[in-house]
Amino acid sequence: MAAGRGPTVRRRRLAGELRRLRERTALTIEEAAQRVGWSTAKLSRIETARVGITSPDLTRLLDLYELDASKRSALHALARTARMKGWWDAYTDSLPSDYATYIQLEADAAFIRSFDGMLVHGLLQTEDYAREVIRSALMGLSPPAEVERRVEVRMTRQNLLLRDDGPVRFWTVIDEAALARRVGSAAIMCSQYAKLLEFAARDNTTIQVLPSVAGAHPATAGTFAILEFREPHDPDVTYVESMTSILYVESDVEMYRYTLAFDHLRAAALSPDESRALILQMAERSS
Repeated sequence: MAAGRGPTVRRRRLAGELRRLRERTALTIEEAAQRVGWSTAKLSRIETARVGITSPDLTRLLDLYELDASKRSALHALARTARMKGWWDAYTDSLPSDYATYIQLEADAAFIRSFDGMLVHGLLQTEDYAREVIRSALMGLSPPAEVERRVEVRMTRQNLLLRDDGPVRFWTVIDEAALARRVGSAAIMCSQYAKLLEFAARDNTTIQVLPSVAGAHPATAGTFAILEFREPHDPDVTYVESMTSILYVESDVEMYRYTLAFDHLRAAALSPDESRALILQMAERSS
């Protein structure tokens, strides 16, 4: 489990390809580093996606691995896209770097599974609900303008679920306590329930509610999100957020535990139809 800023999906993909090329040539990481005149630590950081790679350095590695021209071109293109800016870069002055990294990972995901134990997931929040959540999280330490910029970011993230060109598949299990927690006014909650019902009607979104009577469950330690990517060789990653830090879980053993936990949660949760009925009841009570 690695704390702090995580690599982008494209950088992870490039790192994996470079590692496979070295292994195909039967070179140890020490031998490969020595042949290109680098320290072992430098090559290790590149292969584990801790740092990016410049175009000249990439050429030196591909020369060593004797890669053909067509495949070289593809890897150089991948290296360039790994350095490309996204829409979130316009908000770098108000976003923590760890959060910006997560947005990059989320933007490249094909399927997101999440358990939300305290609040409605950010991808499903209304603007007013998000504003109350962000204002509370910042504890009055940031000016209103920064709150509004973060609300804007959260709303922009939701385009992942709404775009016409292959929206992200999203499956969330929401603890009933999160839905019952009043954020802002009754009107805000009523609108939030309505938005959940709108998303639940979409083909790419599945919403289940974990009822309070389900008792103890595998995720009592907190909220998490599992991100799967389009390319089969891009390893899944689990995102875990606390008040003061962000963790990216990538090891096979830990990923299996989170996947198993999610499977237990969805099995214990109400069905999507039952969940919609419960959300509708809560909406009617709040109106």
